[in-house]
Amino acid sequence: MGRKNRPRQRSRGLFWQGWGAGYSEIIKENKLFEHYYTELKIVPEGEFEEFMQAMREPLPATMRITGYKSRQEAVSMIPPLLMKIEPQHKILDMCAAPGSKTAQLIEMLHSDMDIPFPEGFVIANDVDNKRCYLLVHQAKRLNSPCIMVVNHDASSIPRLYFDQDGKKDILFYDRILCDVPCSGDGTMRKNIDVWKKWTTSNSLQLHGLQIRIAVRGVEQLAVGGRMVYSTCSLNPIEDEAVIAALLEKSEGALELADASADLPGLKYMPGITSWKVMTKEGQWFSDWSEVLKSRHTQIRPTMFPPTDPEKLASMKLERCMRILPHHQNTGGFFVAVLVKKAPMPWNRRYPKLQMGECPADAPVEAVEGESPAEGNPSVPDTPDLLEVKKDDVCGPPPPKKMKLFGFKEDPFVFLTEDDPIFPPVQAFYDLSPDFPKLNVLTRTREGKKRNLYMVSKELRNVLLNNSERMKVINTGVKIWSRNTDGEQFGCAFRLAQEGVYTLCPYIRARILNISVEDVKVLLTQENPFLSKLGDDAHNQAKKLGMGSIVLRYLPDPKDLNAPQCPIDLCGWRGKTSIRAFVPRNERLHYLRMLGVEVFRDKQGKRNDGSTEIPEGSAEDAEGLSQEADLLEQEGEEMEQNGSESNANGPEPIGTNRLRTELCRSDLGGQSLTRPALAAILVAEKVNDTLTRSQSYPFFSL
Repeated sequence: MGRKNRPRQRSRGLFWQGWGAGYSEIIKENKLFEHYYTELKIVPEGEFEEFMQAMREPLPATMRITGYKSRQEAVSMIPPLLMKIEPQHKILDMCAAPGSKTAQLIEMLHSDMDIPFPEGFVIANDVDNKRCYLLVHQAKRLNSPCIMVVNHDASSIPRLYFDQDGKKDILFYDRILCDVPCSGDGTMRKNIDVWKKWTTSNSLQLHGLQIRIAVRGVEQLAVGGRMVYSTCSLNPIEDEAVIAALLEKSEGALELADASADLPGLKYMPGITSWKVMTKEGQWFSDWSEVLKSRHTQIRPTMFPPTDPEKLASMKLERCMRILPHHQNTGGFFVAVLVKKAPMPWNRRYPKLQMGECPADAPVEAVEGESPAEGNPSVPDTPDLLEVKKDDVCGPPPPKKMKLFGFKEDPFVFLTEDDPIFPPVQAFYDLSPDFPKLNVLTRTREGKKRNLYMVSKELRNVLLNNSERMKVINTGVKIWSRNTDGEQFGCAFRLAQEGVYTLCPYIRARILNISVEDVKVLLTQENPFLSKLGDDAHNQAKKLGMGSIVLRYLPDPKDLNAPQCPIDLCGWRGKTSIRAFVPRNERLHYLRMLGVEVFRDKQGKRNDGSTEIPEGSAEDAEGLSQEADLLEQEGEEMEQNGSESNANGPEPIGTNRLRTELCRSDLGGQSLTRPALAAILVAEKVNDTLTRSQSYPFFSL
């Protein structure tokens, strides 16, 4: 009997029991886990049952709100806050995907809203090529010209170079986020599979990788810089053991900083100074001398605390922070802040030499990076492991060869100042003389340039000096898109909404000042006639020729009911009408800022019963569900494919300048000078930005 002809079996007495009905209940128990952490005593005495009960409870959802609402675990927000980011800092995020912490770093970099190009930048790296595109998608929402996504193994991420004062120097980072891969037993509340998969062998296998990544990080850290090491694991093998190994290798070059005052109100347990190592069979070792030779490949000396009491005390491991789930209803987390006081000892004693040079008595006090092997990336940054190995102390890890893999990216081609593209564009938009033409790039070497992107001066420097040394997935923010219809009006390139806040400081023409009511008309009607605008905007529009324009709203301090932040929209001045080229999500966002709520059902239709539309625009609001073909091209197509040929990866990213709802009532009427980037100044300082669904008492900043 065919499947289609089989008689249906009636379900008697079956009712909807919710999602998950019919699946066996997940047992949230792991005796080995409980035994292990009971022995290690990381939980205060008398609190272990409460600790285990919290681990079995579902993790509350938390949102970080800075214009966009991003779902991010509360404890995951801690590392960027401890980095003390300033606009001029050069920042490396070593293991960045999926990108929630990277987004925080970008926001902090743009804390001064009056600076379109901060001196600093963020280089976000991940070893997984596919996860790099997830990272691109996350960072793309912020539209920053100061972010670059690269694809490398963090333990062998290449040393970069840049031009400074006419010579090529090594690039050292002011801040490094080292959020390493870990066993993740602090995430049991949201990753339920960890309950049945957890074993001590996970930590033993990851320990070496974590040290290699951390060592590579401190090698590239500038003297005086800060590196934040973090894991979502509670295991000291992945936490204090790695920090202790770093401090021991550094011979005083690194110092564990006291960050307790940086987050007042945060409840945490200080780092521990004594722990044991357990195999997956349950065998315990208190010291390296107890480990059988047959287990030396699984258990390493760096997994144990230092045996010298004075050395252990000098490390001040108690300055590490371990967040326990039951203290603030969060996930488990570990974080430590390292400050670099001097070059690493192996760089100081073994300066890199040019190929062919081999002096008999090399200076032992050479400063780190003083004699770089320029143009020779094959020369390792660290000496041979055997040369620096001491008794029972592992030296710097041996370098790995850089491997490039994944999709082939389109090239990043910078335009020259005399490129024929610029004269018509400069004349049409009346660009100011200080417009940085050299920072404009495209993603094709031949044929017509479809899109133009912009990066900061510093990232341009990095790109030009390291194109063969690193694999760049994405960088830059799109500022112009080719529009063949525009050629008849004098310019073949129209403005792109994602780059409008980066470009506007240099545009002196094609600007139409509009009111709040004009913004509502432009965002709720597809192609309103010029007569639909207010008298002032109408008169301005009649004086403008056809083509791409900037629609600018400036706040009125006397009208406290209106948004107190400026809004710049890309638009098109037609023959008799005017139109805003704004993607759907941004339209809805701006409308909500203006007090207009547009609700839609699953089919995308407007729900008249719950929609509030200004008088005279109810019918035109239907246009929100029908995005223009140009917007669809610009948004969905490029987001999926992303390069100039639309074949190789996500579009060059950038940062939306944080168009934020916080500029309204959430900030208590504070006036923001630019849509959103000010949100970071407040969002990181208020408790309710950490979560809107669960109150977390820590971070009373």
